[in-house]
Amino acid sequence: MASDRRALLKGLAAAAAAAALPAVPALARQTPSAPSDAVGLLYDATRCIGCRACVVACKEANDLPADTTTYGDGLYDAPAGLNERTKTVIQLYKEGNEQSFVKKQCMHCIDPACAAGCMLGALKKREHGIVSWDASRCVGCRYCQTACPFGVPQFEWSKKAPKIVKCELCRDRLAEGKQPACTDVCPRQAVIFGKREDLLAEAHRRLASEPDQYVKTVYGEHELGGTQVLYLSHVPFEKLGFRFDSTDAVPKVQHLIQHGVYQGFLVPAALYAVLGTVVFRNRGKGSVDGSLTDEEK
Repeated sequence: MASDRRALLKGLAAAAAAAALPAVPALARQTPSAPSDAVGLLYDATRCIGCRACVVACKEANDLPADTTTYGDGLYDAPAGLNERTKTVIQLYKEGNEQSFVKKQCMHCIDPACAAGCMLGALKKREHGIVSWDASRCVGCRYCQTACPFGVPQFEWSKKAPKIVKCELCRDRLAEGKQPACTDVCPRQAVIFGKREDLLAEAHRRLASEPDQYVKTVYGEHELGGTQVLYLSHVPFEKLGFRFDSTDAVPKVQHLIQHGVYQGFLVPAALYAVLGTVVFRNRGKGSVDGSLTDEEK
């Protein structure tokens, strides 16, 4: 038994020494940047009149059925938020005399949380940086729904063979040389399509030319690592439902947290390994009938 105690003490000393060593640095995670051919949208809330022409055009272009539920405003096919039948939606913010419309759809994040959370790569940034969904790789785990900070991916609960529903910037139309359906029909050009770098330049031009008309931020330029859908607004963005102003992308934060958690388990795991070794050795020394051997006595 004395030899076992010595082995245990040696093991504990080794584990303590391991704990005293400098922490193993986290595996470097390269922060992605927008591809050179990245395209996207620029939505200007000051120009939107809430006509919902973009919502109708999106449904037609994507063969989505009408949402037959009516909401507080009593309008037919005017969903309150994204759902399995709606890839883009116009919402209304109103408080006292202050109000604004806002268009919601996939943000096409530069470092998308949905893609990072997808085990098999069903959601991935593909051509032009568009975050698109591959049905052949999807297992229906819906981790993408949990991971997305904007609540974009929607699951077709009403179907036996469900899909993930989200805006893909009408990539089939882009392949034909067209623009997304929502930008094609907007009567006020409240939402426009183009290369991300050109849209950023246009957004900053508007901020510089009419500084009193806007909140002095292009939302999506840096937030959560940057997005390919950009916003200008005359009311604070948090009032429009954009509650994230960190510049760190969600996958970066996930990586740091996970590494910290797993690294914290190293010392307890080492102690368990030592104790397990001692238990295994003791079991090996026992007699066949379970009684102690002379050496153990």
